Amino acid sequence: MNIYADRGNLLVLAHRCAWRGIGFELSSSGIGEPLYPDAHDLFYLGGGQDRDQRLCAEDLIETKRSALHGAAAREAVVLGVCGGYQLLGHSYSLGADEIPGVGLLDVRTVREDGPRLIGNIAIEVSLGDGSPATDGNDRILAGFENHGGRTYLGPDARALGRVVKGHGNDGRSGFEGVRNGNTIGTYLHGPLLPKNAWFADWLIATSLRIEGSELAALDDGLEKAAHLSARHAAGL
Repeated sequence: MNIYADRGNLLVLAHRCAWRGIGFELSSSGIGEPLYPDAHDLFYLGGGQDRDQRLCAEDLIETKRSALHGAAAREAVVLGVCGGYQLLGHSYSLGADEIPGVGLLDVRTVREDGPRLIGNIAIEVSLGDGSPATDGNDRILAGFENHGGRTYLGPDARALGRVVKGHGNDGRSGFEGVRNGNTIGTYLHGPLLPKNAWFADWLIATSLRIEGSELAALDDGLEKAAHLSARHAAGL
């Protein structure tokens, strides 16, 4: 699945690794193709429309579910954006129709009456151990959301961040996304990583099992400007 220019997320990861001399290889796993849990450091599921989600959901359950669980169990990074986020949960209900998810995140998504949740969004996240951050890990993610589903967190779910501007998971709770270890789901796209290069670096460092401070510094003047523009669009 790839809408909302989410392929830009992959380009950002590839380029930021290349600029640092870090090896990067992009592999795809299409419908019916196998997925190997030990072959990659980061697994990415992009967004898609309902029809695409149905097709991908069937394939995820039949051929990729166990591999994704295996990857998450060994603490590889698994990132799902928008439709990919929904499919990492238990299910996505559209009236009487229910699209199953792989169950890596304790969330359920329901298409309810009411307007789509659309617009620029900014959330405050803490990527530490869950305690109040004192090391600068409290950061802002800015992006764009466009989803008809409302995602509800189960008892074992922890939100990725607190909504500062925008709608978030359900338009009411004040939370956006979910994080379970190194498995992350979010509605932020537009795409996400070009607007938040610092988060791309966090994903790279986490995938490599190193501290972010070990990554070589880059000239991020344009990236910082893009981030500030996204924050401004969200009203910050």
